[in-house]
Amino acid sequence: MLHAFFLAWLGVALAQISPGPNMMAVIAVALGQGRRHALLVALGIASGSLIWAAAVALGLGALFSTVPVTLTVLKLVGGLYLLFIAAKALRTLLTSSTTNVVPSLAPLSPLGAWRRGTLVVLTNPKAALMWSAIATFLFGAGLGNLQVLAFGPVVAVSALVIYGGYGLVFSTGTATRAYARFWRITEAVFGAAFAALGVTLLVSATGR
Repeated sequence: MLHAFFLAWLGVALAQISPGPNMMAVIAVALGQGRRHALLVALGIASGSLIWAAAVALGLGALFSTVPVTLTVLKLVGGLYLLFIAAKALRTLLTSSTTNVVPSLAPLSPLGAWRRGTLVVLTNPKAALMWSAIATFLFGAGLGNLQVLAFGPVVAVSALVIYGGYGLVFSTGTATRAYARFWRITEAVFGAAFAALGVTLLVSATGR
């Protein structure tokens, strides 16, 4: 079991390190609201990982394979949520004065920061595909449902370390001072990036 867990974790870690909605969500909040909120976003991502582990242990991975429309629905939901975040960034950009530096992508409460991390990972088709692959690999290695479920905390800890690390790096004084100076450009970049990711998911879902 430990050998299978280690091999699966290597693949997960590479996926977590790579750019995507999870990373962007952490960095955006780290720049705008600092370390605490960024770590809460990372905690939300870790919480979402536990939910995904429970879902695939109960057969959600197989559902994606046998009923492809479920993945299509997830892409639609994820795309719309990313566009919602992009719209909030645009509203912040248009309604804030040049002398009033505001948190990136609009201010979040501590609960809101955690919720954003959770929702981003739960509506991320990349996460759905990753967990489907994890389930296929672990079940194929002879592990049972409880053992697949037990892999969830491994991924959650990995998410806390990796995304928490991004949060710590981008909430440093150097990063926040740069954001304070160029916050309008930063808002525009993050808004455009989230919008591009959202549109990409919607196009993928419609098959165009």
